[in-house]
Amino acid sequence: MRAREWLAEPWIQRGVRASLAAGLAWQAAVLLPAPMSQYAYYAALGAVIAVHPTVADSASAAWRTVLAILLGFAVAVVVHEATLAVPAPITIALVVGVAVVFEQWPVLREHASWVSFAAVLMFTVGAADPTTYAVNYAGLTLLGAAIGVLVTTVLFPPLQLTVAVRRIDAARSLLAQHLRGMADGLRLGEVPSPGEWEGRGRQLAAALDRMRAAENVVARARRANPRARKWEGTAERIREQSRALDRVAVLVDDFTTLVVEFQPHRRGLDRIDGGTGWVLADALDSLGGVVCNPYATVTQEGDRDARAAAIDAAEEALHRLTTLLRSSDVADDEGFFALGAVTVGMHRALDTLRDRERTPHLA
Repeated sequence: MRAREWLAEPWIQRGVRASLAAGLAWQAAVLLPAPMSQYAYYAALGAVIAVHPTVADSASAAWRTVLAILLGFAVAVVVHEATLAVPAPITIALVVGVAVVFEQWPVLREHASWVSFAAVLMFTVGAADPTTYAVNYAGLTLLGAAIGVLVTTVLFPPLQLTVAVRRIDAARSLLAQHLRGMADGLRLGEVPSPGEWEGRGRQLAAALDRMRAAENVVARARRANPRARKWEGTAERIREQSRALDRVAVLVDDFTTLVVEFQPHRRGLDRIDGGTGWVLADALDSLGGVVCNPYATVTQEGDRDARAAAIDAAEEALHRLTTLLRSSDVADDEGFFALGAVTVGMHRALDTLRDRERTPHLA
């Protein structure tokens, strides 16, 4: 893997930023007057805490963590002063209990656990001089966090596009595999049982969840990011691709369930050559081809665009399926209505995929 590809990996970018931020924070803290310089490791800790996949998340982690720490210190001091005549085990139990109550404050979000951590730390280490300890710990943590946010903002501030594209491709691959697998099964006269389909559905759902999470990270990464304007078009295309694939996956799940439960290809609807199962299989297979070719490609003169060819094939297959329905005289069979619903769902899926033609660049 080339150096540029390595640097595109989010975990490598975070490692570089966290290492640099921790080193700078430590050096900055060492230059402060005593006794703060003796606790330089708190600054390094704050820097690591603040280095997140996005600039917005880094800033959020910085101030929420410091707020939680100060809140924990305050809880420890107040409870300690109020229970001077109480044995230490009872006091620390009260400190933790009260801290956990404050951790429910929604503002702290995932950083809430720092309240109880800081409260216990204050009670066990800083009780002798709580003010000095609070200034050293919280102040240096804030300094390190500020450096962490600064490094995240300046040093290749991430947009997480690479991860999002990978997650979209993974979900697309599974979806196309499912469509083509169903087509192969229909040609062999086999469809998965409801239990087998549930297993496949869970696998696809997990891939879609990862895709949605990656899209949300890209959306957050655009906030307060100096590179956001440069990659705005790419981020928008990633969003469009993710949303389109998500909608198509819902439609595919719906009409696959109809095929599995009602098996409309076995309902005596054969009205054209090849039989209902083969017509339905061709439609599923061709839709899978469109899923696999989401972008228009630049071809040499005279060559046919693979995406355009896939869309033409899907339209032709769906036309045959629609013709089958229109020529059928079975008006009261549940398989007929199921096949109609499947056909509508496939048309909607193709319409959703039709205009997604631009390839997102990575960053």
